[in-house]
Amino acid sequence: MRFFSDNAAAVHPRVLAALGEANTLDTAYDGDRWSKALDGQLGALFETAVRVLWVPTGTAANCLALGALCPPWGGVICHRDAHIQNDEAGAPEFYTHGAKLMPGEGAGAKLTPDAIAAVADAVVNDIHRVQPHAVSITNATEYGLVYRPDEVAAIGELCRARGLGLHMDGARFANAVAFTGASPAELTWRAGVDALSFGFVKNGGMSAEALVFFRPELAAETLRRRKRAGLLLSKGRYLAAQILAMVKDDLWLGCGRAANARAATLAQAGASRLIHSVEANEVFLHATTEEAAALRAQGFDFYDWAPGEIRLVTAWDSDEEAVARLARAIGAL
Repeated sequence: MRFFSDNAAAVHPRVLAALGEANTLDTAYDGDRWSKALDGQLGALFETAVRVLWVPTGTAANCLALGALCPPWGGVICHRDAHIQNDEAGAPEFYTHGAKLMPGEGAGAKLTPDAIAAVADAVVNDIHRVQPHAVSITNATEYGLVYRPDEVAAIGELCRARGLGLHMDGARFANAVAFTGASPAELTWRAGVDALSFGFVKNGGMSAEALVFFRPELAAETLRRRKRAGLLLSKGRYLAAQILAMVKDDLWLGCGRAANARAATLAQAGASRLIHSVEANEVFLHATTEEAAALRAQGFDFYDWAPGEIRLVTAWDSDEEAVARLARAIGAL
């Protein structure tokens, strides 16, 4: 009864089947038929021409995107609790060859146009100061809150007005789309997003994430960055096959909906303890040390987020009976 992280979720059977189908001789690197199909398949999903690169991790997707949007002497505005700020061990700075992260504030790890402007306007425009070149937002955020299309569009408008690139960390993009009911296009390029890290590992994939460029010209240089970073896998067809399997028949979206539904059950049980609204698949609750111990004594696994706070994460494969048992246990505290 593990609710520690969706990173630990099982691989979807259809993804495993796709790996078996790709287990045949083909061209190496990204010249195979699976890799070549990515642009067309994801272009259809997003209703526009895209350039798609497979990568093995979300960190790689985020950082390669930022490298395409921000020069080494520039800055990336992000939330102070963003994954790129706190959980990627300096990888953004490494991949961009020195660009500076410029953290901003906002409830639930969400940025607003005003928050972004406050960071940008505080920078004196002279040779001694790092100037912002890009903005990165996370959907859903580190606290499980979701940007609606109009919220992304407001940020996108600000970015266009100021000449800033806009990146979306979509490690839990499926959960965000499932919650809003918006189309993938409405939540990304139609709202001004230039690059998306489209997450699959947390949502039924095994070892593949998609870096989607809505400005296809950004991909040319990024192909070289990917190689230079040691991320050009010789058997890349196995990554492409995973992505194609998740995209087919909207498997990715069905998995996101399943995870969200299970989180909603836990949120209802712990309504009086909620720290943040539950809009995706993460549930943050107030719980004393003794209460957390009582839950663990019943076999539940989860993360101690902060003193007096716990985090519960559901996944596409979270057992419904385990979810129901945890809901009852929370209600009985």
